[in-house]
This record gives sequence, C-alpha cells and structure tokens, in this order.
Amino acid sequence: MHSNSSIEYSSPLEWLQKNQISGVDVSLDELLMYRHFTHLLSNKPGSRIKHQMSGQYLAKTKGRGMEFDEARHYQPGDDVRTIDWRVTARTGKTHTKIFREEKDRPIFIFCDFMPSMHFGSQLLFKSVQACHLSALIAWKAKQNGDKIGGLILSEQNLYEVKPKGQQRAVLHWLNSLKENHNPLTEQSTGEQQEANRATSKLNKSQQEQKFIEACAHLRRVAHPGSLVYLISDFQLLTDRALQHLYQLQKHCEVVSCWINDPIEQNLPNSMSGMMPVTDGENTKVINSLSQLTNYKLKVKKHFANQQQAMTQYNIKWLSISAGLPLSEQL
Repeated sequence: MHSNSSIEYSSPLEWLQKNQISGVDVSLDELLMYRHFTHLLSNKPGSRIKHQMSGQYLAKTKGRGMEFDEARHYQPGDDVRTIDWRVTARTGKTHTKIFREEKDRPIFIFCDFMPSMHFGSQLLFKSVQACHLSALIAWKAKQNGDKIGGLILSEQNLYEVKPKGQQRAVLHWLNSLKENHNPLTEQSTGEQQEANRATSKLNKSQQEQKFIEACAHLRRVAHPGSLVYLISDFQLLTDRALQHLYQLQKHCEVVSCWINDPIEQNLPNSMSGMMPVTDGENTKVINSLSQLTNYKLKVKKHFANQQQAMTQYNIKWLSISAGLPLSEQL
C-alpha cells in the first residue's frame, strides 16, 4: 500500500523507494497513489463559467436554476411562477425570485511529453512529474463529479481522451498517460524500438510546429466553460502557439503548469571551472564564472518572459519543480 500525505520522508530518495517510483518511467500504481492527495488541489472556478449547460457550479449569470440568489421588483415579462409572495406581502410591492444558474465544467488536461520533458537531474523526469500532476487533477475532478478528458502530445502522436465522468474515465486517463509516456517499453520491443527511435528525431522547428498544431487542436476540442490545465516546460512555446491559447482562454479558464528542473535555472558550480552543457544535439563548455552568471541571467529572463506572455493573456501560471514531490509544493 502507498503511504498517505501524513507520512514524512527524510529524503527524496526515500520517497521514491517507499512509493516504488523509478522517476524515469511511469507505473499505474504511482498514479493511483494521488487519489489520496486531492486535498492539495482546488478546482474552484476562478472566472466566469462561459457555457449554457446545467450542472453543479454556480455561474455569475442569473436566471432560473437550483440556487436562490436574491429577490427584486417584478418586471413585465418575468415568470409569474417565480413571484416571492412572502416578500410581496411584507413590502406591499410585487417581488420575484432570482436564481443563480448551475453549470457543468469539464476538466481538460494538455500533457506535454515532447523530448525536452524527458529530463530530470534530481528526483523525477519532468514528464513523470507531469504525469503525477495530471493524475492528481483527474482524481480531484472525480471527487468533484467533473468530467475529465485531455490531450497527450508526444513525438509519436497527439492522443485525445474525450471528457467523460465516473471513475472508469479517470482510470482510462491514467492508463493513457502511462502508455504514451512509456511507448518503447509498453508497446514495442527489439527492432520495433529501434524503428521508433529512428522516427522520433525531430528538429527544433518540427517540434515547435507539432506544439502549435496541438494547441490549435486543443482550442477546437476543449468545450466552452472547461477548466484547462496546460502541463509542459513550454520550451516549444512560440507566438503562434500563444495565439491559439489566447483564443482558448476567451471561453475557458486556463492554467499553465510550468514543469521545470532545478538544474535548468541554476547550473552547479564546477570545481574545475570546465562545465560541458548540451541541448541534446550541440555541446559547449562553460569555463568561466562570467559565462555561468550570463547563462543564469539569460535563463531567468527567458522563463520570466514566458510567464509574462501567459499572464498578459489572462492565463494563470503555476510553477512545479521536478526536483520535489508534489505533496511538498502544493
């Protein structure tokens, strides 16, 4: 059995061992674990809910529904069935009841498994932390009775899970995360693995194009009024992708969850003064303190610009480190 949130661990390594988490691949058990951590997350609407179906969330528009809001003077055209006879008798003037309408809100998760997400220096790969956060959001949605669906982006494909309710929808989502995160170990062996690796070498511009197309698809499939979580390191975020997200937030509440690794922002000090760094294709050597300082400033500015771009489009920004368990951050 997995430990619950009341257990404290002396080190991140102990947390991995106790919960049988590799940090590189994803197992169904570690995603099931997050059903015990739903108290860490709130899915309460932070802005107006923008669609017309009835459900359990109180919208900011007023009309006939399940939740009484106020009484006001009767106006021509009001439904006589909503007249508040008690207030009318007390004031001597006809009053009608106004209700705050209830509406559904699906939860839609966009999960990024592009190559830059398959990296981690301390605890978990960023992609694994993305799976953990996706699982937590899904369990919270089930607890609230929300429908859950999403998109999973990888080099191999863009996998869609249509929003559905009940626990089996959550389990379907968790299995989809596992299978799309571990495609080589889950779906193929031997020569098939080599073929998959050979077809997965996309250059930076090709990866950015895939990210743009995924954002465009997300804009089409996310139902109006949905709460949309974007879970990514946003290293492939471009102006064209941002434009799709800007249009998306016009009819959905959008939260960007920036998954980052500690070493991406602060390179360790090298005792020898010679530090090789690579982007996976090119390698350079940082051999002075001034170069290291310049790198840190550039990285800090880059991520600050990403956050500013999101927030100016009314998209919330949540920073999640891959170097710590979620229970220590949320």
